[in-house]
Amino acid sequence: MNTNELAELIKGRRSVRAWQSRVVPDNLLLQAIELATYAPNAGNQQNWRFYVVTKRDIIDQIANAVQASADEMAVWPESAQFGEAAKNMFKKASFFRGAPAVIAVAASQYTSPAEQIMALREKVDPKAKAMREWRNIANSKIQSVSSAIAYLLLVLHQMGLGAVWMTGPIQAKGAIENVIKVPAGTDIVALIPVGYPAENPPLKERKAVNTICEFIR
Repeated sequence: MNTNELAELIKGRRSVRAWQSRVVPDNLLLQAIELATYAPNAGNQQNWRFYVVTKRDIIDQIANAVQASADEMAVWPESAQFGEAAKNMFKKASFFRGAPAVIAVAASQYTSPAEQIMALREKVDPKAKAMREWRNIANSKIQSVSSAIAYLLLVLHQMGLGAVWMTGPIQAKGAIENVIKVPAGTDIVALIPVGYPAENPPLKERKAVNTICEFIR
C-alpha cells in the first residue's frame, strides 16, 4: 500500500450510526481486534481488553443503562441552559441499540516506574507533584487504548464495516461493567458499535493543516 492508498483509506472512514440487520462474522471482528493490538502502547503492557457483544438482549441491557443515565441528566436543571441541543443528545443516547455487534473496549491500570518514582518523591518535593500531574494529563492507559481504537476503526472500515467511537456511554460505566462482568481493576473506556453500514455520511470539513501545524525550526 502506498501513501496515496493509505490516505484514501483514512479519508474514506466515517462515523457510522446506522446499520443493516446483517450479522457480522465473528472471524472479521476477531481479525480486526488482533490487528488493533499492534498499536503502540505504554511500556508494551498491552493493557487493553475487548468485550465483543453480539447477543441482542445484552446489547439492549447496555443501551437501556446508557439511556437511563441520559434520561436522568435530561431533567437536571443544568441541562436546560443547553436547550434543544441537549434534548436531542439525550434522546439519541442509545441509538447504538440497533448495531449487530458492540465492542466494549477496556483498560487495566498501568503505572510506569517513572510515575511511581514521582509519586514517592512528591511527598517532599512540590515539583515532583507538578511533574506527575502533567504526565496524568496525557494518561498512558488511555493513550494506549486510544491508539488501538484508532487502528480498530481503520481495519473495520477496510473490511467494509461501519463503526463509531463512543465515549458518552461511559456515564453509565458502572452499569455496563455489571452487565458484561468486567473484573475489578479494569475500566470500560469506550463502546464501538459495529455493523454493515446502512448510511454513507458525508465527509466533514477538516481544518487546513497549516492552521493546526507549526514548524519550530
